[in-house]
Amino acid sequence: MGVLGLGGTIAMGPVADHEGVAPHLTAAALVAAVPGLDEIADVAAESVRMLPGASLGFADVVALVETARARVDAGARGIVVTQGTDSLEETAYAFDLLWDRPEPLVVTGAMRPASAAGADGPANLLAAVAVAVAPDARQRGCLVVFAGQIFSASDVVKAHSTSPSAFRSPNTGPLGSVDEAVPRFTTPPGERLPPLEPSGGEPPSVALVTALLGDSGRQLEAIADAGFQGLVLAAMGAGHVPALLVGPLADAVTRMPVVATTRTGSGRLLHETYGFPGSERDLHRIGLLDGGALAPVKARVLLTLALWSEPDRAGAESRFRLHASAV
Repeated sequence: MGVLGLGGTIAMGPVADHEGVAPHLTAAALVAAVPGLDEIADVAAESVRMLPGASLGFADVVALVETARARVDAGARGIVVTQGTDSLEETAYAFDLLWDRPEPLVVTGAMRPASAAGADGPANLLAAVAVAVAPDARQRGCLVVFAGQIFSASDVVKAHSTSPSAFRSPNTGPLGSVDEAVPRFTTPPGERLPPLEPSGGEPPSVALVTALLGDSGRQLEAIADAGFQGLVLAAMGAGHVPALLVGPLADAVTRMPVVATTRTGSGRLLHETYGFPGSERDLHRIGLLDGGALAPVKARVLLTLALWSEPDRAGAESRFRLHASAV
């Protein structure tokens, strides 16, 4: 099986001419530091990038998926990706939308640098490899393994800035756990949708704006005039915005796809409960796409990849609806 490294805290330690830690450990070095890993799988490691999680982009995601496909096509039973946690909830969902093989693609990382006392990277990597070679992990797309738990890429979020158990799945809960390098799933695999296929070139620019107390709509107006190709709105509660935002949102919909999802961290938008100006009825009436249970950052990932994969707005919106409705 393959371990593909992108950098991140799991690969960090002191580096000459740096204050603090930075990525420098190769994927091969990470694998070599995990006791008992060779008893689980024959691992071939490769460093694809050496970046902090915050500096990864969509081009890095696509390159990783291409490398992972090549590894699987050459006979790998599964793939583990090690990366920084700052963007892990976004990249994992992007991997899931692009991954088109039955073999597992498992993402993990660490909250403590490799040089820190109590570094959590080796245990996370051991558990991730165990999941990647497990028959029960097949046909599940991209999974996230962290602190002994297995998460769906579409629902996992980073819920704490520093805790070793920072990752949560607020809508569905974990899919399973890993004890003594043995994965145990509590749910069967779900239906896999056709993958998105970016067309090449630069990814489209999609903005994310949060509805806020006393919001006048000026930020939305500026975004609509700034050349973005899509917009995600993190709405209040079950799909509410200050009344002054309805006009700028309606104008934005005439220019680009606009998605609404909740800023609360879990749950979905309502459709017809409230009727005041700025309620969910207004958002649906003016044509915002429903982001389902996706967190705002994940809705932005989906809209970006849908726009990148389809030649016209109607096709992109159709693909967005299809994938958002499955979450």
